[in-house]
Amino acid sequence: MRFVAAFVLLLLTPIAALAQTGPEAEPLVFVQIEAQPSLAEAQARARDYARSLPDVNGFSLGRGWYAIALGPYREEEAARVLQVYRSEGVIARDSYIAQPSDFGQQFWPVGANLLERVTPAPAPMPEPDTAPDVAAPAPAPIPAPAPEPEPEPEPDETLREARASEAQLSREERAALQVALEWAGVYQGAIDAAFGPGTRNAMAVWQRQNGVEATGVLTTRQRAMLLRQYNAVLEGLGLETVRDAQAGIEMRLPLGVVAFDRHEAPFAHYPASGDLPAQVLLISQPGDRATMSALYDILQTLAIVPETGARQLDRDGFTLTGEGSRIVSQTRVWLENGEIKGFTLVWPAGDEERRTRLLAEMEQSFARLPGTLAPLAAPVSAQRMDLVAGLEVRRPKLSRSGFYVDARGAVLTAAEAVAGCGRITLDEIHDATVAHLDADLGIAILRPRETLAPMAFARFQEAAPRLLSPIAVAGYSYEGILGAPSVTFGQISELGGLAGESHLKRLALAAMPGDLGGPVVDAGGAVLGMLVPGAPEGRSLPEGVSFAAGNGALQEVLARGGVTAQTTRETGVLSAEALSDRASAITVLVSCWE
Repeated sequence: MRFVAAFVLLLLTPIAALAQTGPEAEPLVFVQIEAQPSLAEAQARARDYARSLPDVNGFSLGRGWYAIALGPYREEEAARVLQVYRSEGVIARDSYIAQPSDFGQQFWPVGANLLERVTPAPAPMPEPDTAPDVAAPAPAPIPAPAPEPEPEPEPDETLREARASEAQLSREERAALQVALEWAGVYQGAIDAAFGPGTRNAMAVWQRQNGVEATGVLTTRQRAMLLRQYNAVLEGLGLETVRDAQAGIEMRLPLGVVAFDRHEAPFAHYPASGDLPAQVLLISQPGDRATMSALYDILQTLAIVPETGARQLDRDGFTLTGEGSRIVSQTRVWLENGEIKGFTLVWPAGDEERRTRLLAEMEQSFARLPGTLAPLAAPVSAQRMDLVAGLEVRRPKLSRSGFYVDARGAVLTAAEAVAGCGRITLDEIHDATVAHLDADLGIAILRPRETLAPMAFARFQEAAPRLLSPIAVAGYSYEGILGAPSVTFGQISELGGLAGESHLKRLALAAMPGDLGGPVVDAGGAVLGMLVPGAPEGRSLPEGVSFAAGNGALQEVLARGGVTAQTTRETGVLSAEALSDRASAITVLVSCWE
């Protein structure tokens, strides 16, 4: 490169300059070329620069920032270094001349301590004369030295110099300054890299806020200060560029808070590495639009994607935001040339500024490499029904049973199935609302948000049931794990509750909590009642004892809720298989979500 020849004579300059330690020594300075928000990043950058440049040093700046600087040089030589390296594109255009007093402890090269050598040492005290062989008077007390004045800060660029250095900025650098001004709350215009009146006014406002002359033109030092402020929010996240050849993705990731764990198609898993509940997934799989749509649907079932939040599926990609009380997750996916690639960021709720900035950094740095993750024949994680590629599927806080009571999809269920729910679903697909609730009887009527047409709905038996007559209960005994209702057989053991409640019937039947709200049917499949909790609060029932709310109570609740009950007096005896089919056909899973 051309600059190498121009600097052959300068390579010895710092060594010679360091020899000037007397009181007449010319002041030495550095050329600051970069600042990083973490020691690890600064050390890595210093190593990179040292491969091609001489005189690379690293110093602490305080407040978690670390500088990389060249030198030390005499001021005239530092100006030449700055000019030549800038023109060759070897260092950033916002590099500037810095004083030794700007820096703290040196971290690069390891063990070096240039600041002691470039800072003039105090003049040595004169040696006392040899004392005569007579008693000498006591020496006068030496006054304490006056504190040295603080060094004057180096003058900043003049307005003319600031305009000249600004003219050398690239379009990307100018746009980055507008973004930082927007973040600082002083700019509301377009990010167009054009420094018009709006941008100039924003610069002047920022200058006044930071105690410098409001010229409307930022100096090199002020531009660096603005960008440091803008990037301070990312401090401690350990942003590093990760190249995952297996997933075919390269991007910047916050390796200070997450760490790679495993590949499990279609994800590369980066779980939290510390106390911050953060998580990153790299998404990579072959496929077309149908595959991408299926992925879009599957992601929305995961526990890391709360149900609320903006989401949009397009022809060539999708965005998916899940906003919960504890976490916020944001997913970006793109389909190109038969490859589906993207990422998900999971971040604690309430940390909006850091999350927004981090998401922008990740999205802007996202780059596609050849290849995708191949589906694994045997997943690394345990094969469980509630896992998708090692990720927990979102589950409701509880599920109970219910049954359809009209042709438009109204559902009768137990009140406990809908208590304190943020969302209610039927068969985990259709959203529903509570149309009527009778807390005293423990009965609720649900209406689907969209009209449903169930294959069958309840016919209520008007004939009075007899003691010890056979009955069956259809319900989701295991709260939906089996994917279909179970049917449990028993008989009526008492036409009343434990305290003589006329609306209850005691059953000799071993029910489970998931069965509550399910229909109790007679031998011909007509509904006799609904399974409800029957034990007094704080007590448990003996095994094989259950309770049902009778048809009289159920039909009163339906009438108050605006539902006309269908009734029958037909009696008959179906086979166990036919009875199970008829009872299951009207039964629906009712789920309560946070």
